[in-house]
Amino acid sequence: MGRWASTRYRESGILLSLEDVDPDMTYTSPLLVRPGAVQGTGADSGVASHYGEPLREQRALSAGTAVVDLSQRGVVTVSGPDRLRWLNTLSSQHLAALPVGESTELLFLSVQGRIEFDARVVDDGATTWLLVEAAEAAPLAEWLNRMKFMLRVDVADVSPQWATIGSTAAVPDWADYIHWVDPWPELGAGGYAYSTAGIDEHPGRDRPWFEYLIPAEELAATVGDRALAGSMAAEALRIAAWRPRWGSETDERTIPHELDLLRTAVHLSKGCYKGQETVARVHNLGHPPRRLVFLQLDGSQHTMPQPGNEVFAGDRKVGTLTSVAQHFEMGPVALAVIKRSVAPDSLLTVMDGDEPYTAVQEIIVAPDAGQVVGRQTGFLKKART
Repeated sequence: MGRWASTRYRESGILLSLEDVDPDMTYTSPLLVRPGAVQGTGADSGVASHYGEPLREQRALSAGTAVVDLSQRGVVTVSGPDRLRWLNTLSSQHLAALPVGESTELLFLSVQGRIEFDARVVDDGATTWLLVEAAEAAPLAEWLNRMKFMLRVDVADVSPQWATIGSTAAVPDWADYIHWVDPWPELGAGGYAYSTAGIDEHPGRDRPWFEYLIPAEELAATVGDRALAGSMAAEALRIAAWRPRWGSETDERTIPHELDLLRTAVHLSKGCYKGQETVARVHNLGHPPRRLVFLQLDGSQHTMPQPGNEVFAGDRKVGTLTSVAQHFEMGPVALAVIKRSVAPDSLLTVMDGDEPYTAVQEIIVAPDAGQVVGRQTGFLKKART
């Protein structure tokens, strides 16, 4: 079952949320012996949240002079001559002719178009590597094995054998390792951007991102004396880049449009796959019911709200805080998923119990996103061909 096992499944057999991780299935990174290491929690349990100086680590990670231990993450492999054609039929991404070494991203959706799994994808010519959250690996491998039928594919959860290391810069010494380069925020082939920000203005351009797969038994030796940043640093840079994360920004209702994932994870003109009808209908004729926003939080308080806190516009509950961090330049920042109908200029309040936090929203997914049929003008970026 890999490092994690789920304790509750949907009717479809797919993991519901990070809360479903079995607490008895634990992982501890060998890098936690580094001086000052403080173990993370939740999805980042098993690796260091920081090594004593979170903001300094964040600056170093942003500058490309530190790397971050993500070895708690999951890895699923698909090998065999039919692997790309098979994954192409199951996922939202066009993979049938994926070039060796090219990085992309895919989603596995429900019939209703809701996100069940996501994966960061790279193929080495013999094996397709799916880099996923820890809680996704075992259920994803199980689901894929049920989908094989008579095709020549082999699926394995190889999470215990591989450790992921993240960086904002390419590491020349690691060039021979399997590695994934985040396409965010570029507009992928067949993709469509729901953001108001153009490519050149998108904050994701300030966060190039590389994930290297290191043999687990070689992790400590391979990292050596390189400077390390904790997962808190990686999360702050991710939030600032408007980059959604499975299990944080997603729930059991999430469709790709709400998170601007048509940009990198969906090919709008590929063949049929489960959930395609909903993707096409919302994109062409409707609007996503919710939208992702970036929040600048009031920094005058000595505490910060927590993911899961409710977001209000006046007295009306309009959404949920999904991720929050202290950014080394911007101060307290967050991502939230709110109702599409919330006015873009509304001042929001995040409630942590009885403690209110004022929040100014910055639009990620536009309120009028979708309904592109007949649209002659507007800021939404057309699909690449």
